Amino acid sequence: MQGRERTPPRWNILKPLWENHGRYVRELIERYLAAYNRIDVEGMLATMHREVVFENYTAGVLSVRTQGLAELQLLAERSRYLFAARRQVIVAYEERDGLATAHILFDGTFAVDLLNGVRAGQSITLNGRSEFRQRDGLLSYIGDYSE
Repeated sequence: MQGRERTPPRWNILKPLWENHGRYVRELIERYLAAYNRIDVEGMLATMHREVVFENYTAGVLSVRTQGLAELQLLAERSRYLFAARRQVIVAYEERDGLATAHILFDGTFAVDLLNGVRAGQSITLNGRSEFRQRDGLLSYIGDYSE
């Protein structure tokens, strides 16, 4: 059938929509991290779904879990004073099956003395990863993992 143009497979038509979806999720995560780095709780919460679940794992053990915007706000408000400065930087990023994974470099300077011997002014640097899911254009799951 010479001269007849083939219709592209259906997935080729949908591919630009998926690529834009991925770009939107990455931008949403970057907005969240920018607010986190500014210690801007309101800005962080503006990126969250009302039913957001937050989990923090240290050395594979669940150490903190919140469910819903109100619980996450309480945690964020209480922990905002721990650091004089903090920063999360994405060093690698991937999306698969609705899960976005950001490999993170975290550094922070403590603002207060802690019971475990950490003193105000001390710095910490950690490598970790954060996993994100979105629903209705907002973050519905954040899982932070560090060693």
